[in-house]
Amino acid sequence: MARFLRPLLRGTTYTRLLHLWVPMLITAVWILISPATPYAPALALIPVALIPAVRIGEGVQAQLLLTPGQQDPSISVAPSVTWRDRGRTMLWLEARMVLGWVAAFACVWLPIIAFQLIEVARGRVPDDVPLLKEATPSGWYALLAPLPLIALYAAVVGLGELATLLARRLLGPSRAERLAALEERTEQLLERTRIARELHDSIGHALTVAVVQAGAARAAGDPEFTERALGAIEETGRAALEDLERVLGVLREAERPVSSRPSLVDADRLLESARASGAKVDAEVTGPLETVSGPVSREGYRILQEALTNVLRHAGSVPVRIRIRVSDGTLDLEVRNPLTAAIPGPGRGSGLRGIRERAALLGGHAHTGPDEGDWQVRAELPLG
Repeated sequence: MARFLRPLLRGTTYTRLLHLWVPMLITAVWILISPATPYAPALALIPVALIPAVRIGEGVQAQLLLTPGQQDPSISVAPSVTWRDRGRTMLWLEARMVLGWVAAFACVWLPIIAFQLIEVARGRVPDDVPLLKEATPSGWYALLAPLPLIALYAAVVGLGELATLLARRLLGPSRAERLAALEERTEQLLERTRIARELHDSIGHALTVAVVQAGAARAAGDPEFTERALGAIEETGRAALEDLERVLGVLREAERPVSSRPSLVDADRLLESARASGAKVDAEVTGPLETVSGPVSREGYRILQEALTNVLRHAGSVPVRIRIRVSDGTLDLEVRNPLTAAIPGPGRGSGLRGIRERAALLGGHAHTGPDEGDWQVRAELPLG
């Protein structure tokens, strides 16, 4: 019994009933003006539905009264853009008018009928209720009195549920709106993936350099070398903190543009950091590096950073050959170092996967794996 009566204790039941009554206010005023044409408000809704902003108002009302306390994404609050949207709005307005009439009839007449049944049971036959005008007074009519109230309960709850269902169907997002929402969600996922790669590459590189430098300084036992190692750790850590602050700034401010990201013209600090860690770096740059577009240059920097991080992490202080070439509309970046048993096989590790993802996002491709006795990371990125 308590479960049956639970909808009567929810505020949503009464806000939905109020939503159905709103059109009846206009209808009631019109009937006072022109009783002979009670259907005129329903006809007037047809041109009204063609106004794009009407869909916004109906969506706001539906969210506020049919689904209070929640932002229901299945009910749109955008204006009508296509004729299909206008047609759905028209159907919704007419359906809301019909449901409002039924709700008004139920809320007015069903309680009256229940009261009059009790009156008939008491021996008073009403003259204003056609169904009971010819009734014979009897106490049995008192047993029928709860039936109109049960019907009223079913009408109030059922009509509210039906109105909510129709609102989600007729005021729901159009195809264009669903496509725009899907594109926005895709952009958010891509941005989260990019930020994850940024943090992995920047912080991973800094920690790798710090671990390698600290281990080398302890093994060397040379105060001068230890001083240089601490300087390299300090510089790398400071750069990583700058990257971390920038990424966190993007997370805090969704509309803040991504800027000041390092690019290939800043690659010298990566090379010096690797050299300070003991690696013998031989770098060769061919072509006008400064003319490479921002996105390509920034992603190239991260690819180079991850490749050097892998060298320091898995191979240690080994010779590294770096070739960066800009020509024929392509940025060709290659990092090679002697192959060691500690280097993982191709395809494993989030860093190597991140290199391939970066290249693919720019329309290029990357190869990571053994090549002629070396471990090779090579990426080809289109400059366009």
